[in-house]
Amino acid sequence: MRRGGRCGHSHEAACHDRAVSTGHDNAIRFAEIFERICDQVSHVIQGKREAVELSVLSLIVGGHLLLEDVPGVGKTTLAKALAAAVGGHFGRVQFTPDLLPADVLGTSVWNRQTGEFEFRPGPIFANILLADEINRASPKTQSALLEAMAEEQVTADGTTRPLTAPFLVIATQNPLEHHGTYPLPESQLDRFLMKLSIGYPSRADEASILANDGAVHQLEQTRPVATPETITAMTAYSRDVHVAPSLTAYLLDLASASRNHRNLGLGISPRAVLGLQRAMKVRAAALGRTFATADDLKALAPVTLHHRIVVRPEATVQGVTPEDVIDDLLRSVAVPATGEARS
Repeated sequence: MRRGGRCGHSHEAACHDRAVSTGHDNAIRFAEIFERICDQVSHVIQGKREAVELSVLSLIVGGHLLLEDVPGVGKTTLAKALAAAVGGHFGRVQFTPDLLPADVLGTSVWNRQTGEFEFRPGPIFANILLADEINRASPKTQSALLEAMAEEQVTADGTTRPLTAPFLVIATQNPLEHHGTYPLPESQLDRFLMKLSIGYPSRADEASILANDGAVHQLEQTRPVATPETITAMTAYSRDVHVAPSLTAYLLDLASASRNHRNLGLGISPRAVLGLQRAMKVRAAALGRTFATADDLKALAPVTLHHRIVVRPEATVQGVTPEDVIDDLLRSVAVPATGEARS
């Protein structure tokens, strides 16, 4: 997702503090900031440029990210590096069966000096929250995240408190170890914009990791190349990226086809359609464009949709996967002739 040049490191503070508004020049500036953030994170997470770009994209969209992968491939490091690159506050919760909602949201504590209860915010009051092994917590605790993920606010002790923008939940889970876990229900999976797998590094990248004794040194050297305010401005700018009526029709046709697909018991939700459109706009801006195209949709559909659809049991027995269904939808639904135009 590379595009254009970038500002020199001596000018980074000035570059990322410039307002992101409308117009082609601002689209190029958006792309430069996006690339600088990705470059900074890629110094820590080596050889996984696509995962890094999609993580940054999720942050700007204002969606949330589910990382499903085996232990030790860098899920936690990715979250920490992203927070450091954008100058954001990082929070972490290690989900366990005995974790309570108050451990995530916060609780009120009696202050003997003032004679009043004081709210002590939990780790969820962060720009980037790592929900580590989220499927190990009880459904009650998992559901404590729902309001925060959907509305960027939490209600504790009868009081609703807004979360700091930008707000991104990066949840992790182990796909192999299921003993003592509580699978995420479809209603909560639908709250995640994307589901990714980082995967094992290549031989060369793993050799580099060994030579540097892991990623701790690189993580300590990570410096902010943007601010939370910059990310918020980029989010606002991306909402104005143009989506042609024909491209909107294509997106709606895909959603309709999924809801009537022979192998699906649950198709694409309206929330998924909206999330995909927002992701398309950010991808377009990250490539220096002021308009989205069908290529943006096709590139993002697999990671934004496959965890939101449910394959029928009989189709699963035959070996049909969500990825197979998405491929079939993208092949069978016709792309409008003007889907890549601005008009």
